[in-house]
Amino acid sequence: MRDLGLRLAGLVRAGDLLVLTGDLGAGKTTLTQGIGEGLKVRGPITSPTFVIARVHPSLCGGPPLVHVDAYRLGGFAELDDLDLDASVAESVTIVEWGEGLAEGLTEDRLEVIISRGRDEGPEERSVTITGVGARWSDLRDDLA
Repeated sequence: MRDLGLRLAGLVRAGDLLVLTGDLGAGKTTLTQGIGEGLKVRGPITSPTFVIARVHPSLCGGPPLVHVDAYRLGGFAELDDLDLDASVAESVTIVEWGEGLAEGLTEDRLEVIISRGRDEGPEERSVTITGVGARWSDLRDDLA
């Protein structure tokens, strides 16, 4: 998951939103750690479950990483209260547990669904990445 995050870090830029979906322990935070490492942001990157959102400033002049855990949020109104739309344009924003909540933040986003392997073993993951909007129309070429 960390290696995939490093690859994604080479593709994302300020204004990008990633919505991560997966069971507990699927690797959402590990993926975010890889993205943060690739973006060279200040860490450590840990699950923001109890603080809900953390901002990790860039150490190299790039965009900051906004890491959100929407698990405890009751709906879009609570997500909206975080004023993420004020920072989306200049940040890379990652929302764990954001499916059904974060899509209204921007027209373009990457939806990442992570599933733990059943037959392959507990460390195996299946990842589906779907690009939504014009920004990600060439997603398959970018990830090749």
